[in-house]
Amino acid sequence: MEHIIDPTADWVFDAAVIDVTAKGIVETKPLSDDDWLKVERGGLLLAESTNLLKMPRRMAPPTAQDINKPNKGAEPELAPEQIQAKVDQDRALWNKYADGLRDAALTTVKVARARDAEALFNVGSEIDKACENCHLEYWYPGDRKAVLEDQKKHVTYDPPKKPSAPKK
Repeated sequence: MEHIIDPTADWVFDAAVIDVTAKGIVETKPLSDDDWLKVERGGLLLAESTNLLKMPRRMAPPTAQDINKPNKGAEPELAPEQIQAKVDQDRALWNKYADGLRDAALTTVKVARARDAEALFNVGSEIDKACENCHLEYWYPGDRKAVLEDQKKHVTYDPPKKPSAPKK
C-alpha cells in the first residue's frame, strides 16, 4: 500500500485538482500528451497492483513491527495481525474490494485515452471511494461512523456547464 498503491494513486489524484483559495480558484488538469500518459500509466499500474493485493500473503512483513512489542493497534485502527485475521476469514470479500479498486483504475485508463479532464475528477473520486470502503472494513472499522459523518460535511464543486445552443 505505502510503496506501490498509494503513490501510484497520487498520479491520478494530483492530475486533476481544483484548489479554492482566498486568491481565487486554481484548476490543475492534464494538458500535454506526457501529462495524460502519466495518468494512463497510473491507472494501469494501479489496476495491476490489485493483483498483488489478492495474492495470499502476510498483511505486514515481520520487520514492520518490533517482535518483542507486537502492535496492538492504535484505536480505532486494527493491528496487522487483526487485519490478517479478517482477510483470512473472508478472502472473497477482500478480493471484492481489490476488484473495486481495479475497476476504478481501469476507468482511469479510458478517461486518459479520451483526454477527458472533467471525467478525471470523477474517476479520482471512484478510486478514493474504493480505497475508503476497504479501509473502513479492514484498517479502521471502529471509525466507520465518524468517517461517514465527516463525508457528509465536505463541500463538492461542480463547474458550471457550458450553455447549450438554442434549438432552432
